Amino acid sequence: MKKYPARRLLVMAAGIVVMGLGVALFRLSLMGNDPINGMYMAIADRLGFPFYAVSIGGNCALFALEAAFGRRYIGPGTFVNWIGVGTITTFFRDALSAFAPQGFAPRLAVMAAGVLVLSLSVSLYQTADVGISPYDSLSIILSDRLHAPYFWCRIFTDAICTVVLFAFGGILGVGTLICALGLGPFIAFFDRAVSKKLCKES
Repeated sequence: MKKYPARRLLVMAAGIVVMGLGVALFRLSLMGNDPINGMYMAIADRLGFPFYAVSIGGNCALFALEAAFGRRYIGPGTFVNWIGVGTITTFFRDALSAFAPQGFAPRLAVMAAGVLVLSLSVSLYQTADVGISPYDSLSIILSDRLHAPYFWCRIFTDAICTVVLFAFGGILGVGTLICALGLGPFIAFFDRAVSKKLCKES
């Protein structure tokens, strides 16, 4: 079994916790979530299931694809993301529900905070490089198999999730669009300013 530096494992775990907070902030803003979690939330709301249960169940199906076609991308981070994001998001959503913003400006501010928090979380999680989540692996596998640019493969997987989200009556807003297309520059900033420094072995 491959051994991972403890520092990277801690950075990955921190990224997952921060990711749960970021997704919860998007949810509270009512301006749209990232495509995959927005899809899970829409399915959960329509069927009356807890979000974390739908998230874990959906990741089970996606993990089967990752195991079949992208086994080398599986690591501890795969399973922590799989189990942790839905549960942590539910915790933060419930804890912050009493502070849900009212009015456009406060909701926009919460969404902006969500962009920064989610970007930081993705940077921490990916820079740690200790395993890719079942969903994130899909676009990488498609890129490998089709010899297509990763950017377009990610757009494709996010678009599929957005269509399902819309079909189940989920919140499709500016937050969804930003998550699908606009997190890159923020992630790159946090890579340089935070994540690479935390992951650097002394």
